[in-house]
Amino acid sequence: MDFLSSSAAAVVLLAFYLSLCNGGKTSIYVRKVEKTVDMPLHSDVFRVPSGYNAPQQVHITQGDHVGKAVIVSWVTEDEPGSSTVLYWSENSKQKKKAEGKVTTYKFYNYTSGYIHHCTIRNLEYNTKYYYAVGVGHTTRKFWFTTPPEVGPDVPYTFGLMGDLGQSFDSNSTLTHYEQNPLKGQTVLFLGDLTYADRYPNHDNVRWDTWGRFVERSVAYQPWIWTAGNHEIDFAPELGETKPFKTYAHRYHVPYQASKSSAPFWYSIKRASAYIIVLSSYSAYGKYTPQYQWLEEELPKVNRSETPWLIVLMHCPWYNSYNYHYMEGETMRVMYEPWFVQYKVDVVFAGHVHAYERSERVSNIAYNVVNGICTPVKDPSAPVYITIGDGGNLEGLATNMTEPQPAYSAYREASFGHAIFDIKNRTHAYYSWHRNHDGFAVEADSMWFFNRFWHPVDESPSSH
Repeated sequence: MDFLSSSAAAVVLLAFYLSLCNGGKTSIYVRKVEKTVDMPLHSDVFRVPSGYNAPQQVHITQGDHVGKAVIVSWVTEDEPGSSTVLYWSENSKQKKKAEGKVTTYKFYNYTSGYIHHCTIRNLEYNTKYYYAVGVGHTTRKFWFTTPPEVGPDVPYTFGLMGDLGQSFDSNSTLTHYEQNPLKGQTVLFLGDLTYADRYPNHDNVRWDTWGRFVERSVAYQPWIWTAGNHEIDFAPELGETKPFKTYAHRYHVPYQASKSSAPFWYSIKRASAYIIVLSSYSAYGKYTPQYQWLEEELPKVNRSETPWLIVLMHCPWYNSYNYHYMEGETMRVMYEPWFVQYKVDVVFAGHVHAYERSERVSNIAYNVVNGICTPVKDPSAPVYITIGDGGNLEGLATNMTEPQPAYSAYREASFGHAIFDIKNRTHAYYSWHRNHDGFAVEADSMWFFNRFWHPVDESPSSH
């Protein structure tokens, strides 16, 4: 009897030990394994607007540091046409004009259309504006709403997508986001836009099709851009040796407003959030421009003005899939101590074509002397969330490491998008939505407690 009792106790202790070592939840939802298929070029979503030289691929992003400017970009195919944007507020009949600039580029055997970029400045906060591009019968009209004035308790809702591509799954992701009842006001896009580099000769026509595909969203609300590996377009075999050439011509960001020296890393304020965009595929070691910029940027964040500190990058630092495993490790070693020191709330990444949310952990104790290299719970650390599940042609990452590591709170190989809904300076509600559910269904969710104003442990094991 004593032997049986001691054996039972040992089993209980072993189960308890394993519960500490292993991680969180791997979803029981299993998506049918099937090839991701690109939408054919004659699909409605790729249709060219009617009329001679009609503006197409219209997209907007924030145009300054505080949300009072918008960069409007579009392409005309036949000739340069006009680079003027006509705009007016919902409550005003007075129409104003902003003048932009036009550029073109060549990539191997492809010559771009005429790419226009125009910054509209000195806008009023929290105001609906209409804007028009093009001339004569081919003028096209859109609208956007500026964010509220920057402040600590301003509610605001961000959508999150990454690794979108232009497959049927990509269309499902974008549709799902558009019809989500939580209504994102701005998309934080985590890199890998078009996957044009996966086509023969890095077919830049796929930049044009993608621009027309996403116009239905990005012409009406800003997408905040992060550069991914599929934006590098480095192809010396084609004579193309300038990284990010196509991306930099087509997608402008307000990097100079945050004293950045390149458009691949920059920051903006929007409502109650301070958003820092980093480049996983630009030099980031000590003495590099990105390193020096981030070192000077983090102390500028005033959490009394913008309590929510959000970082965007493409390559995740914490990843328990067997895809791109440890790829972000050198960047993590360089920058993670800063993220903990400055109490970053959340880090969003893409790259791995699946979904994962971490616990609040850090791994900054390691050095070559102590040999300790194990992520530990850290209330000052961010939550790391991977949303590389937009729908790209490469398909889902389904091969996970086993057992699920302790830092991983939830993971699932499905396509989807997420919402980060800031309520005030202390609370934000986060939810991830897989494409195969109804629009209001949350496959994963959590309440975020702000690291600066309300730094309590929100992990399930603490409740």
